[in-house]
Amino acid sequence: MVFSQPTFLFAFLPLVLGLHLLCPKGFRNVFLLLASLVFYAWGEGELVALLVGSAAVNYWVCGRMVQGGKGWLGAGVALNLALLLLFKYAGWLSGGAIELALPMGISFFTFQALSFLVDVKRGDAEAPLSLSDFALYLALFPQLVAGPIVRYRDLAGQIRSRAISSAAFADGVRRFVFGLAKKVMIADTLEGTVSSVFALSADALFPTVAWLGVASYTLQIYFDFSGYSDMAIGIGLMLGFRLPENFLHPYASRSITEFWRRWHVSLSSWFRDYLYIPLGGSRRGRARTYLNLSIVFLLCGLWHGAAWTFVLWGALHGLLLVLERVGAGRLLERAPSPISIAITVSLVALGWVLFRADDLDHAIDVYGALFGQTGALAQPLALHADAHVWTVLAIGILLAGPVYPAMEKRLRRAPTDGADQGTAPLGTSVLGAVCTLALLALTIVVVSGQTHSPFLYFRF
Repeated sequence: MVFSQPTFLFAFLPLVLGLHLLCPKGFRNVFLLLASLVFYAWGEGELVALLVGSAAVNYWVCGRMVQGGKGWLGAGVALNLALLLLFKYAGWLSGGAIELALPMGISFFTFQALSFLVDVKRGDAEAPLSLSDFALYLALFPQLVAGPIVRYRDLAGQIRSRAISSAAFADGVRRFVFGLAKKVMIADTLEGTVSSVFALSADALFPTVAWLGVASYTLQIYFDFSGYSDMAIGIGLMLGFRLPENFLHPYASRSITEFWRRWHVSLSSWFRDYLYIPLGGSRRGRARTYLNLSIVFLLCGLWHGAAWTFVLWGALHGLLLVLERVGAGRLLERAPSPISIAITVSLVALGWVLFRADDLDHAIDVYGALFGQTGALAQPLALHADAHVWTVLAIGILLAGPVYPAMEKRLRRAPTDGADQGTAPLGTSVLGAVCTLALLALTIVVVSGQTHSPFLYFRF
């Protein structure tokens, strides 16, 4: 089930929200766990048993750790990695001899299970009181299939006790609607252009067409993934949970280092805390720091997908981070913001070619077109982008770039005299509600006329 599907929007979500509010507080967790398993089983069928099994095994391993058993952390980590290796990488490593369906969200709930075991072992998190509490943490449907990756220590208190206020519920609705609009009005609109450009053979590619495709994908993946995160955070607020932010305007970054502090924050912080720092971080000299960065981003690339294109994408980002440590970062810091932002976004966009290409040969063809290689059957831009697409591209650049953070800061500025601190004036609240309803109505119209379009990160 996908957040932008009518079944979810008009049936599942309203029903779950309504019944959750009506449930006695003592039964809300059990109800949410059942709803989350139904949500997962709706799209994955019998693979829901894998999610249930992962929760049961990790809870049992945690119990053995708490009782003082030696070696159980290693066993738990090995079991989780084996699960990921089997379903996500066995086909690639075996050359296609092993073919298994990729369970939706396995990369996300496996990483949550790993962080849980490590945090309990370190004493950074308490063991859960019940299997149902832990299973709810692992299966909570808003962020189950595409994050944010949540630490158990950050959600445990909210699972045990949480309150649902009208203000938080309203904030959740606004956040959900905004995320839905990002997905269906921007990302899905650009999907047609991206698919048509990346489907072209090398003979049909022209530099301007290739750049159109790359620019469209750069915006599509951001609005698709950040839209999902907004929707997940919004649903969480409506259910009484506060999930962590996952995107902080990454295309306003002045360096690749800053980009990774803003893009998919829950993943980059996971790799930092559970891999980069244990490897030694930056504490063992420059050479070891560069090696650690390279290892982390090679594995980050592999986490995203079992293909050499993802490995090279991770290696590229690791190399760029090392170059910034060597001295390029200082040059970016000294450059005017528009220039450093333009350089950073251009490098990120070039990396996205590897992310979107079918294979290495396809990526090479696209890079060739980007840098001047013109095919004999090159096509004009008009075949891939009409006025609507160009308008959406312009809006996407505005909302993704450094202009939007400045606008948002002004809108969130402290209220004038007479208004409660931290509360928007009445006029602003009413205007915000009207705008939210108008955006929701417009988005529903778009959803009704669209074919099903899954989120991009569902396949990673």
